[in-house]
Amino acid sequence: MAIKPVELEKFYRLINHGPTTMISAKADGIENVMSASWVCAVDYLPKAKLMVIIDKAAYTRGLIEKSGYFAVQIPVVAQAELVVDMGESRKENPAKLDKLNLFYQEGFDVPLVEGCAAWIICKVIPEPENHEKHDMFIGELLTAWADDRIFSNGHWQFDEATDELKTLHYIAGGQFYKIGEGLNVTSAK
Repeated sequence: MAIKPVELEKFYRLINHGPTTMISAKADGIENVMSASWVCAVDYLPKAKLMVIIDKAAYTRGLIEKSGYFAVQIPVVAQAELVVDMGESRKENPAKLDKLNLFYQEGFDVPLVEGCAAWIICKVIPEPENHEKHDMFIGELLTAWADDRIFSNGHWQFDEATDELKTLHYIAGGQFYKIGEGLNVTSAK
């Protein structure tokens, strides 16, 4: 495996298929990771942006508000149990991070979860009304990377990937689906 950069104008391909994500942040030397489903691309030109919904009660939200930065990770099937564990509140389970390995990419002080399919680091665009009224944070992308075994040349390679490397899609009550088989459709023109 190699972690390869993803062109920012193509970052939306990392999240457009609706995967479950994990969001991480760090402030005052404190790290946290939370699971999240409400993540969406907002724009890719002239500056790439995405949106996340983070409830006021979430421990990670306070870290994001203090630091102004966050990362979005795309976990894989092999991490399903970890995704459920990261859905627990750190306030109620302060040792939850003991279950994962974090790493940092050079030049960024935002923790990243090892073993994911992709990682996106964002700087918060201050929108206090959106934060308070809608729990919505828009992030300007600073950088993105992907595991080259499953994302290369700007495209997911799920048809060739083993099940453990496919992305997760959360429904409810611990029920996930893994990304399925591809279907190519060409224009009838």
